[in-house]
Amino acid sequence: MPLPRRGRGSRLASTRVASTSLPRAVPVFPRRAGRRASLLSHAQRLTRRRHSSELVPAEPELRPDFRSGKWLQEPAAGDFGDLRQRLLAGMGTRHRIYDQEELVIPCASDSDSGSVDLQLSDLEYIKKEPSSTDLTVLDLEIPDFPEFSQESLTTDSLRNLTHGSPLSETSVERLVQYMQEVFGGKLKGEHEKLKFLRSMSSLSQTIVYDESTESFIHSHITDIVHILNVLVQEEPLNSLSGPVLQEILITVTELSYQDIHLLLDSEDRDDLLSLIIRIVITLPPIEALIHLHGARPSGPHNTEGLYRQTFQAFSDMLQSFVMKDPHLENFNTIFKHMEPWLQSIKDHERKRATVTMAQVLKCLYRHLSLKLPLHFQRLGHLVALMALLCGDPLKEVAEEAAEGTHYLLHITMRLKYITHDKGNHQSLKRALKKCRELLDRHSIKRFYRYPSKIAQVFEVFLSSTELCQFVMTTLDGLKNLPHPCSQQAAGELLITLVKNAESRFEKVPEIIGVICARLSVISQPKVRQQVINTVSLFISRPRYTDIVLTHLLYHPVPYDRHLAELWRTLEVELPSTTWILWRLLRKLQKCHNVPNREKMAYVAVAATDALYEVLVGNKLRAATFRLFPQLLMTLLIQIHHSIGLTMSDVSIPRGMYAEKEISTDITPLGFAMQATKTLLLRTLCWQEFNIMEKNKGWTLLKGECHLQGVFLLANALLERNHILAHRILYLLVPLLNRGNDKHKLTAAGFFVELLQSPVARRLPNMYSTVRLKDWLCHGNNVFRILALRGLYNLLRHKEMRENIKNLLPCLLDSLCEVDERIVLLTIQILQQLVQKMDFTALATMMRTLFSLFGDVRPDVHRFSMTLFGASVKCVKPTDKKGAEKQVLESLVPLLLYSQDENDAIAQESRRVLTICAQFLKWKLPREVYCQDPLYIKPAEVETICDFFGKKCQGKMNILAQTLVYSRNIKLPIRRAAVLFGFYQSTWITMSSGLRVLNG
Repeated sequence: MPLPRRGRGSRLASTRVASTSLPRAVPVFPRRAGRRASLLSHAQRLTRRRHSSELVPAEPELRPDFRSGKWLQEPAAGDFGDLRQRLLAGMGTRHRIYDQEELVIPCASDSDSGSVDLQLSDLEYIKKEPSSTDLTVLDLEIPDFPEFSQESLTTDSLRNLTHGSPLSETSVERLVQYMQEVFGGKLKGEHEKLKFLRSMSSLSQTIVYDESTESFIHSHITDIVHILNVLVQEEPLNSLSGPVLQEILITVTELSYQDIHLLLDSEDRDDLLSLIIRIVITLPPIEALIHLHGARPSGPHNTEGLYRQTFQAFSDMLQSFVMKDPHLENFNTIFKHMEPWLQSIKDHERKRATVTMAQVLKCLYRHLSLKLPLHFQRLGHLVALMALLCGDPLKEVAEEAAEGTHYLLHITMRLKYITHDKGNHQSLKRALKKCRELLDRHSIKRFYRYPSKIAQVFEVFLSSTELCQFVMTTLDGLKNLPHPCSQQAAGELLITLVKNAESRFEKVPEIIGVICARLSVISQPKVRQQVINTVSLFISRPRYTDIVLTHLLYHPVPYDRHLAELWRTLEVELPSTTWILWRLLRKLQKCHNVPNREKMAYVAVAATDALYEVLVGNKLRAATFRLFPQLLMTLLIQIHHSIGLTMSDVSIPRGMYAEKEISTDITPLGFAMQATKTLLLRTLCWQEFNIMEKNKGWTLLKGECHLQGVFLLANALLERNHILAHRILYLLVPLLNRGNDKHKLTAAGFFVELLQSPVARRLPNMYSTVRLKDWLCHGNNVFRILALRGLYNLLRHKEMRENIKNLLPCLLDSLCEVDERIVLLTIQILQQLVQKMDFTALATMMRTLFSLFGDVRPDVHRFSMTLFGASVKCVKPTDKKGAEKQVLESLVPLLLYSQDENDAIAQESRRVLTICAQFLKWKLPREVYCQDPLYIKPAEVETICDFFGKKCQGKMNILAQTLVYSRNIKLPIRRAAVLFGFYQSTWITMSSGLRVLNG
């Protein structure tokens, strides 16, 4: 059964008195009677007209109708004669009802043709009202629209007005006495309840000419509200068995027209209003009520008629609250209580709430007379709710919401005219102009069928706070799982509003938070994408980017499938992609710039996982290519920071995971590794990826040999994609001294490998050799190693060698380092420079290298001999005399180390020994090159000792050297030294004897 929209059973005050068994009064009080007509307000007249038992058929009038898409003529009451006769036959004047289309509303003529007046001149009536705020209409060059006719407010209403006779003073006194008796007792039975309510109604009619009545009612407001509260609570829920509730509503309405509000202005009254609304709205559908109470075709308790009358009385009551509501306090109260029912999942409840709200909005619009300050601060919520209801799956709800939205737009324009900044008239002018342009593109009769269009029109009037209210309410509409079309309407509203007002929002974090929470309940792919696109719009605005990112990153990792989908499907215009990815990257980079701390920042892990999801989605592909150097280096640095950490080593915000345990398989390193791999694949670095796979580069990266993995990746890029490598090189130049140690080490490791590139020759010295020199003096050996590695790579470029020669003092000092890697790298560099050294540097280096003979580090021992041999070769003929002593001193050690158990060292010793002999222009005996241990071949030892004894006689003390090496830790060396010492002493003895004999 469709709900009645307006009108209810009419009655006279005299009828009420008769029903209470009180005597009907005759007019008295001539001193007050003359004031009656003047005291009757327009609202009171309309109330009397609505309550009249003799409704005079009015002229047909036009009104806007959004349900049928065409103009409808509202039929007069007489057009429903058959229905009325059937109902009146059994119900009498107290229960007359009319058909749905017999709509009596407390308002002016509906001759506005449904158009929305968009000129400031139409708002000018506000300043003409003596009770309104004194405002000046803007001087706009926009033609005026006719103002609403006020004549119809009186002539049409009074034409059909039927007055009852005033009560006599005696009757009033009896009513007052009866009321006092009731206040002290308790009402039992339906008859007593109705008697009290009708007496209260009759008494209210005397207020206009009897001040004592008004004083009496005001002094007993608390008692009246208490009795009404008891009566309402005694009403059965989910049932409508009698007229008591209807009479309560009528009584409240009639007192409201006398400016006595029984349900407003206090907490107790507010609770009573809430209870009444709940009882009426939650009544079962009319079909269920009829089934519950059985078929009652006639009589005072006809179920269908009682239902319609009660609902209309309820609607009239709420409308009476807003007829005199200049500050919108009453309207705010009504909306507060109606809001949850407008969102009810039950169709009949939502339908009743929508019908009621539409009627209240129309009544408010017709009697709008605003004054500052305004107490209604929830315009955004209301607009969003009405717009959502315009897309309701229930046709009747959508139609009612459409008409309500029509009047809400009128109210909004007038409200904004009152509250707009008086110093910024142009802003309002532009808003009105934009609104009119939007409406011109769409037929008004069809306009409100499309919720997205409603968002476009209202957006120009909503403040930033109201926009947020709109969005929050719309997001709540996404929870409507039973009706997919409601979700679709919410999605369209959301994306349309954000597109049109994306730069005027506040509380963006709260909006994003609600969106993330709602993603899990949105089942339609199109709506999900609309919601995600809303996030994309926010994140693409520079003023919101960091705000949105911060909120999105404040979620547990790994992200659930809904949040992962959001990251992967961000739809952003091309110019904004780089900005968004860069800001996300900066979130991670900032964590690398702080000094080393006990725990890793949670945002670093979250940002890494977010980068992974973005790269998987590949929606920001252009930005990924553009920011590849920054992305790669940042992720490599994050890998370095994450080595060996678990989630327990991360500073997780309190409450992030609640009581859920974090799996041990989840680690910061895992997020960083998967993001780095995905980056290479998304930027088409497939060959580099394969090189890392084949050479166990990923294992190197996430272990103690992290820098080795960095070297491998840098070389792979340099070999397979030199353009990207060169871009990274230029990026690293200004970044090498930023961040903490791990940041610097990873960046430096990549940088020194890229110095192999020919592009490195273009770098100024301050960014190449000077920086490497600083690292050579660094307290951290890893930096010294990187410096040496960089110098070695620079030596590939011949033009760079001269600059590196200036670093020889530092390099020679490095030969004495304890760290084997430093010494070996230094030797490699010096081998490249040895031919360009002057004799002083060469001699110094040879002395240092000689001290490394026999070093316990096999490679140092071996390569020091190699460099020594290279140095001997490079001695110029003019400098041979100065180098001869050093070469002679090296002969015995080289000879002894040729017996080393390490074949590489033994072989290198023989080779360098040969070089030294050639320098001295000696020809070594072939026994020197014997591969067998000399201690098993005494004859060969004797021959060798005889050769060196003769050649070195008078030049060096071979016996003293052999005695030194006789204490060597290596057994082969000790054996050889002892054997050589024995034969050398024998040879010395024999030589001395021969000299004596030859004496």
